[in-house]
Amino acid sequence: MFDFSWYQTLNQPPLAPPAELFSPVWIVMYILIALAFIFYITKFTFNNKILGYILFFTQLLVNFAWTPAFFGAKNILLALIILIVLDILVLLTIIEFTKVSKLAGRLLIPYFIWIIFATYLNIGILFLN
Repeated sequence: MFDFSWYQTLNQPPLAPPAELFSPVWIVMYILIALAFIFYITKFTFNNKILGYILFFTQLLVNFAWTPAFFGAKNILLALIILIVLDILVLLTIIEFTKVSKLAGRLLIPYFIWIIFATYLNIGILFLN
């Protein structure tokens, strides 16, 4: 379905980790994302959570759009645009989640750092290839 071997042929920017690292890191990220959501939805509050739900599910859909853009279409520029949108959405999600549960917001910080790093890698790949 996706040509992951194509990634190995690309010139990589400095600090690019080995391809084998991505799967374990994403497993941890998705666990943290799920835990953040659980803490968010189970926290009793009188705050309106609608915006948090919208941001959470939107960022998740945008996250899932990156792989088909990068590995499926091999469109590095589109993948970068998706990542920039994802960076903004995750930051907004952290802000909204923190209003309801500080723990939920904090659990998303490693994810935010990882996608900022992914944005750096995507920019590097775009300019080097």
